[in-house]
Amino acid sequence: MVNSLSDVEYNYKTICENIEKAALSVNKNFSDIIFLAATKTVDVETINYSIDLGLRYIGENKVQELLSKYDRYNLDKCSLQFIGHLQTNKVRQIVSKVDLIQSVDSVKLAKEISKQSKLYNTVTDVLIEVNIGKEENKSGVMPENLYELLDEIKDIDNIKVKGLMAIPPICENKQKICKFFDNMNNIFIDIDSKNIDNISMDILSMGMSDDYQEAIKCGANMVRVGSALFGARNYNK
Repeated sequence: MVNSLSDVEYNYKTICENIEKAALSVNKNFSDIIFLAATKTVDVETINYSIDLGLRYIGENKVQELLSKYDRYNLDKCSLQFIGHLQTNKVRQIVSKVDLIQSVDSVKLAKEISKQSKLYNTVTDVLIEVNIGKEENKSGVMPENLYELLDEIKDIDNIKVKGLMAIPPICENKQKICKFFDNMNNIFIDIDSKNIDNISMDILSMGMSDDYQEAIKCGANMVRVGSALFGARNYNK
C-alpha cells in the first residue's frame, strides 16, 4: 500500500537528510549523490507529487508499466531512467523515452540499444549491471567477465557507458553488504583509472531502501530508493 502524500513528503525529507549525513561522513555533499526513486507500482499522482517536492530522478523496472505512465509523468523537472532487467525485444519501446538504461549486461543487449538509438539519431547512456554476488538467479555480468564486456561494448556506436550498477545479495548484517559495496567501488575506481575510450565512470549506482546510507559511505553516487519513500508495495501485481 503506497503511503499517503503527507507520508511521502515526510519520508522524502528524511531520506534527503540521511543522504546528506552519509555523504558528509565521506567528505562529499548532498549534491554529489543522485537520489533516484524506484517507482514500481507507484501511481503517477504520487510520483509527480514527489517531483514537486524536489525529486529529480525516477526509475521504472518494467517496460509496460513505464509506457502506461509515460504521458502523465512530469518530466519537465525530472529524469526518467530504466532500472530493471531489459529484454532485447523491448528495447525499441523505451530507447527514445529514457535518459539512462541501468541494466546492460550483454553485448547482445548493447547492440540492440545501439540499433534502436540509430533509428532515433540519438546516443543512449547506459550503465553496466554487475552481478557482484555471483548469484545464479540474478542478471548482470559476472565481475570476472566485466572487462571483456567493456572491451566489446566500447566500439559500439550510439551508446555511451556512464558507469556501473549492482544489486548485492541480501545480507543479514551491514558489514557483509559493505564488503560487496566496497568490491564494486574498487572495480569502479580501477576501470576509471584505465581511461577506456567511450567508457566513463561517472555513476556508481548501488544501494536501496535498506542500505543506501552504507552504499554512499562505500562510494555510491546514485542510490535507488523505493519502499523507504513510498511505503511497502505489492510486487506481485
